[in-house]
Amino acid sequence: MKKILITATAFIASSMMSCKDEFLEVQPLGVLSESNLTNRAGVDLVLTGAYSLLDGVQTNVGSPFPDWTGSADNWVYGSVAADDAYKGTNAGDQPEISLIEAKTHTPDLIHFRGKWRAVYDGIARSNDVIQLVGKTTDFTDAEKTAIIAQARFLRGHYHFEGRKMWNKVPYIDDKTYNSSDANSTKLPNNDDIFPKIEEDLLFAYNNLPNRWAGAPGRATKWAAGAMLAKAYIFQKKYAAAKPILEAIVASGGYKLVDKYHDNYRAVTNNNSESIFEVQFSVNDGAAISNNGNRGHTLNYPYGGGAITTCCGFFQPTQNLVNAFKTDENGLPLIESFNQTDVPADNSVTYTGGLDPRLDWTVGRDGVPYLDWGIHNPQYVRDRAYGGPYSPKKQSPYKAENGSLTWANNPRQNANNYRMIKLSHVLLWLAEIEAEIGDLEKARGYVNQIRKRAANPDGFVRLANGNPAGNYVVNEYKTPWTNKQAAINAVRFEMRLEFAMEGHRFFDLVRWGIADQVLNEYYRVEQNKRTYLRGVQFVKGKHEYYPIPNQEILNSQLNGQPTLKQNPNY
Repeated sequence: MKKILITATAFIASSMMSCKDEFLEVQPLGVLSESNLTNRAGVDLVLTGAYSLLDGVQTNVGSPFPDWTGSADNWVYGSVAADDAYKGTNAGDQPEISLIEAKTHTPDLIHFRGKWRAVYDGIARSNDVIQLVGKTTDFTDAEKTAIIAQARFLRGHYHFEGRKMWNKVPYIDDKTYNSSDANSTKLPNNDDIFPKIEEDLLFAYNNLPNRWAGAPGRATKWAAGAMLAKAYIFQKKYAAAKPILEAIVASGGYKLVDKYHDNYRAVTNNNSESIFEVQFSVNDGAAISNNGNRGHTLNYPYGGGAITTCCGFFQPTQNLVNAFKTDENGLPLIESFNQTDVPADNSVTYTGGLDPRLDWTVGRDGVPYLDWGIHNPQYVRDRAYGGPYSPKKQSPYKAENGSLTWANNPRQNANNYRMIKLSHVLLWLAEIEAEIGDLEKARGYVNQIRKRAANPDGFVRLANGNPAGNYVVNEYKTPWTNKQAAINAVRFEMRLEFAMEGHRFFDLVRWGIADQVLNEYYRVEQNKRTYLRGVQFVKGKHEYYPIPNQEILNSQLNGQPTLKQNPNY
């Protein structure tokens, strides 16, 4: 689908719809009429346009929203807002993100409106597909069902993103939505929309194929099932999620890749572990390589010979680095990991053990930064402000420059975002077993993940062939008998496995421990990053972000807004 995404994204954005100031209004610009689109080619273009907003980047001409406000990986809202990452760079660059990091954000930030628009534009495009396919005559009934199932998967995903961000948001379906009537989308946000999300994803699960030949970017039965199970888990409906996740494992269609880092390389996109990826493409004819990973464009080392001289954002926290410490048995220090710091410079003697996933997640001095050279202080823009570390997972290799990166800017690259992997499925199953099932099964699922982490073929190595760190990681050998200890171990493993991937904040919220974990994080971290002094996570407020003021204003019907602001904003 990559090549289609390239041409269709611009086509749909310029010829069919454009976001206006009115709430969720999407109107034809007159370049194409509906009659031009109610056919096989037209529906495929509109469906591709719905897929294209998975990256969260607004493509309409004149969009005021920076590329990263709706980024697919939620690096601002899921990682910087948690304990995985600092905003990074320096104090004066993109200060709105600093406000989100420090929990002083307000409803008028353009970041929140950019994310809102990405979500609801995606919903509008999904509804367009469903409405158009019903008016076509050149599809079989089975083909129409498969198209509607893809659109409902996307609509479920976009609403799920809104639900994670804002809790109470309006659900807009194809029966309500009218692209020529802005009032059709001015709906209240009184209800929990999870039941509607479940309906969309269940329909997709029941009507999508296991695989699409030659189209890895399309949603499948198993992608829909994993997303549905995730929605159940967010509601603690563990019994409903379990059989779906077990079916994914039993399908035999997926397996863990041998090397952890193969989940973060462009040359290994859509591998055996991948269940659903946001597809990126470069050097394909799109203006300024629009189909590259634009949402992540700020998040690369600042200089020192690595990649580019911009922009130095999204720096891993010392807390995250410390989380990768292991004891003499190769197990994580779940309770005591943050009592002392791992040295920022690998040349400084450190006698403790480290989980090798650290050096595929974090760029640290004295360790090779992929094939760009040894990470050094010049990689970081302002170490006093953002600390000594760099992000690593989404970075391209030097050897890929010009082929899997845009020739004019390697920050635009074809390294897909792995939204759902088999590792997610296994650790969700571990969570379910720890919460309501068999603790030994939970241990077994976690050990599959840790066994892969311990594979020496997947270690970062120095030029002399030696491991770049004192890597000591092992499986849990002792049976699990304590339920809370098992839950804690599963949650900690999730942090290690998916660090810097935009999940952390939303996990802390759904577990109900965001206030405890983040306030302890701020208590310690404020002595390292002075701008975090006095920061507090307020329970009952900061679990969700404020609904954008402009969207509340634009939701008015008969002089009254239909949207209500979240508590304490």
